[in-house]
Order: sequence, then C-alpha cells, then structure tokens
Amino acid sequence: MRWCVSIAAVLVAGAIVGGDVAGIAAPSPKSRFADTKENVTSVNLELVIAVDVSYSMDMEELAVQREGYAQALVSKDFLQALRAGPSSRVAVTYFEWSMSGDEKIIIPWRVIDGPESADVVATEIMKTPVRRGSSTSISGAINFALQLFKENPYRGLRRVIDISGDGPNNDGAPVTGARDAALQNGITINGLPIMVKEPSYATTDIENLDLYYEDCVIGGPGAFMVTIKDREKFQEAIRTKLVLEVAGLTPERRIVPAAEKVPRVPCLIGEKKWQDRRGR
Repeated sequence: MRWCVSIAAVLVAGAIVGGDVAGIAAPSPKSRFADTKENVTSVNLELVIAVDVSYSMDMEELAVQREGYAQALVSKDFLQALRAGPSSRVAVTYFEWSMSGDEKIIIPWRVIDGPESADVVATEIMKTPVRRGSSTSISGAINFALQLFKENPYRGLRRVIDISGDGPNNDGAPVTGARDAALQNGITINGLPIMVKEPSYATTDIENLDLYYEDCVIGGPGAFMVTIKDREKFQEAIRTKLVLEVAGLTPERRIVPAAEKVPRVPCLIGEKKWQDRRGR
C-alpha cells in the first residue's frame, strides 16, 4: 500500500488531538511479539531513520537535513504523537548512507519516551560532524536497516524504515529486491524524496523522483511519502513524516505489498544513467 502526502494537506497537531484524519486510521494494536518474554522492552514503534548523505546532496542540504531530524524529535507535535500509543515510547536508530557498504550509525537503538530522552538523541545527532559520501545505494540502506531490526533489543507493534534521498538507486543491488525483502518481513518503508534542485545531465538525478519512490522504493502496510520540493519546507516535511509514523496514522485503503502496475519511472533508471555516464 502506498500513499503520498503533501505537507500542506496534513494538519498534524489537529489530527492527533482530534484523533481523526480524513482517510486515515490507526493500525491494530496486536503485536507480532505478543508471546515474547516479559523482560523484553515493548515500544509502539521500531523506527529506522536512514538518511542520504550521497555526493549529490550539497553541504547545506546535509546540514539542514540533520537539523530537521533533530528539531523534529524534540517538537511538540512529535512528543504529542509519542503519547498516542499504548506504551508512550518508541525505539529509534539513525544512520547515514551513500554507496553500498557505506552506512554509518549515528544513533544506535535508543528508546524515546519523553522530552528528556528526545533531547538527548537530538543533541547527539547535532554533535556528529556532517559528512558526505559518494554514490547512492537505496538497496544497501534498506538491507542495512533489515540487519538493524534483527539486532534491536526492543520489540514494537510496528517496524518502519524512514528513508530519505535525492536520487534513484545507482549502486549495489536493484532497489526492488531490497524493498520486497523488507515487505516480506512485515516492515513498512516510507520515503522522503528530496527534489529541491533541478536534475542535471551530468548526474544521475531524475525529474520524477517522487514517482520513482512511490513505485520502486516505498511499500508495506500504510506506506507513504512526503516530497520536499522547497528547501524552506525541509524541516517541516521531516517533522510531518516523523509525527505520522510515530502516531501510526495509516490510510484506510487496501494494503498491497508493492506496486500494482508497471512503474511509471523505470526502477533501474539510476543504474542506467550511471552506466551511460561511465560509457561517455
């Protein structure tokens, strides 16, 4: 199931307070870990935040993106969403990625259960030096996230990969294989396609990155994406996305594991553009 949302279309705070968003319903509270041992800490959500730091992201974008996640975690909207679940806590890990094999954990698995723990995580994110990688392996990021779930000491009602990026997969395995592996494990992938720059013929950027993310990257129960087309809306978009994920707001529509039709943008377009560049 896939759902796209514009920032202006969602009044996040009102939605959480009133408990109602048009076409949206909370998932069942039944957990796949209902029969686990009592000493395992339960959380509303296991959330992997996978942040693109590939070379196509300029240093200003990287800094604004980092600040956006830090501010979102301590925002009133996020903390209000946190209290909406039965346990009032989520487990979060945050890593940065670029080419396949270049994944760096910034925040290991951590429980956020209120303002104090949220502030600690946000501070650690901001203290880490901004770095820049090379090529773009969305598949590598998803596969890395799958391993992080296996190592997570906390158990949640839902598991979500929150992945940002400003270009298509152009390194490592094809993205659809990684996506499908995540969906088979009951994991939802949400997207944050970043489209604040005009695509360049000298890079592997594409015009319809939002359609690419919708058809080739995101998937699973209640999957959605928030598209960023205005640099000034960067932080607002990140906050909106995290709040929706933590609150468990999902569309009241049939859940499908992947794209129902032929992708509108070829899922191997990044690899093709990369090969074309090398062949010049």
